[in-house]
Amino acid sequence: MTEGQETMTLEQVRALAQAIRGEVGKAVIGQDGIVDHLLIALFAGGHVLLEGPPGTAKTFLAQSFAAALGLDFGRIQFTPDLMPGDILGSNLFNFQTSQFTLTRGPIFHELLLADEINRTPPKTQAALLEAMQERRVTLDGEIHPLSDRFMVVATQNPIESQGVYPLPEAQLDRFLFKVLVPYPSFEEEARIVLRYGEGARSAKPAELGVTAVANGATLRAATAAIGQVALADSIVDYVVRLVRATRDSADLVAGASPRAAVLLAGAARARAALDGRDYVIPDDVKALAIAVLRHRMLLSPAAEIEGRQVEAIVADLVQGTEAPR
Repeated sequence: MTEGQETMTLEQVRALAQAIRGEVGKAVIGQDGIVDHLLIALFAGGHVLLEGPPGTAKTFLAQSFAAALGLDFGRIQFTPDLMPGDILGSNLFNFQTSQFTLTRGPIFHELLLADEINRTPPKTQAALLEAMQERRVTLDGEIHPLSDRFMVVATQNPIESQGVYPLPEAQLDRFLFKVLVPYPSFEEEARIVLRYGEGARSAKPAELGVTAVANGATLRAATAAIGQVALADSIVDYVVRLVRATRDSADLVAGASPRAAVLLAGAARARAALDGRDYVIPDDVKALAIAVLRHRMLLSPAAEIEGRQVEAIVADLVQGTEAPR
């Protein structure tokens, strides 16, 4: 694929996705479903929150994903003393030129890993809001655009409760997906130990043979091709009814926003394209509903006492919402 190519068929999009999976698989064992969610988010223009215990390759997965895509990768290790300027950058006065010069922060990368995002206070978390929604940064009243491929992959550890700051609803709503990262299966863990057990240090994706199979023009062409996927009125109606059902559930005190419906529909189109289809089917919506909705809803006190899980509630709503035939 050359840098100048501007068009792509859906079959080429499917082949590109398969090539990306293959490159990531050279470094990361297992986690195929998470890679698929990252691909869908990439082509739908969304961001992903990965939640899982330490040592499940969340950071390494993001690095390998960026390497396979040829994206400029940046990482921020979120800590309690991190300040917004450490993310965005700042205007510093240059005494030689007598002018202010922008020192760009790590947010100006194309794929940004926000590692342990819940370890920093909400004021610093909020520094990401404008970038994630509008792909731009405002510093001292001046707007600085980010790359059209800008994507945030954030991680958080669900086990720890000391020294963490739960993400506010406005921040959570900016993420297309919240994906739970599980421990690997026995067979996968054995392969991980066999591959990496002798190494005293972590290998880099390039050292494991991960090469870029895409570039800026490729990704723009793929995104344009996905824009041609048909979204029938019946599917739009299904998405809206499903999202509105979250607001009527007695188990929830807060349901999903209209943004959730928009993002779910866009993600369903991307999933259809990665499957080689130029139309969305109800199964696309059903497959993505939990990852899109789980972080946008608040359990009622009664549901919490009963030990209900958000995922089970979403599954019940999907089951109870009639899908088009």
